[in-house]
Amino acid sequence: MDQIDRKILRTLQQDARVSLQQIGQAVGLSASPCWERIRKLELGGVIEGYTVRLSPQALGFNDTVLVQVTLDSHSDNTLEKFGETLAAIPEVIEAYLVSGEYDYLLRVAVKDTRDYERLLREKLYKIKGIRHSKSSFVLRTLKKADLPI
Repeated sequence: MDQIDRKILRTLQQDARVSLQQIGQAVGLSASPCWERIRKLELGGVIEGYTVRLSPQALGFNDTVLVQVTLDSHSDNTLEKFGETLAAIPEVIEAYLVSGEYDYLLRVAVKDTRDYERLLREKLYKIKGIRHSKSSFVLRTLKKADLPI
């Protein structure tokens, strides 16, 4: 990957809907070689897909909760079942298997504290194998950035 590829990636991170001509102008290429580079980046797995950023607040998700989860067991079966269960809960928007004091860190989008209580009662507390969980409400996001290229 060279500097032109990096410029293409920065341009796409800023606006994935930008036209091929605009990308070419930004990096100093015509549309055809620019498209070839983008295809190579896609095929090489550098570009995983294209998406749109949505405003959680505009969609009614006013709170973000970070949930630390510790499991009773670390068997492959337990970890697999836990992952499958999380995948079926739409409010869980990110889940990380982590090292340290707890096993998982979840990022959860909810409407408010009552909605989070509902999520706990109806979904999270029903997951078998959870030994302990600790929740922290995000008060303010200080930084949310794209990957450094």
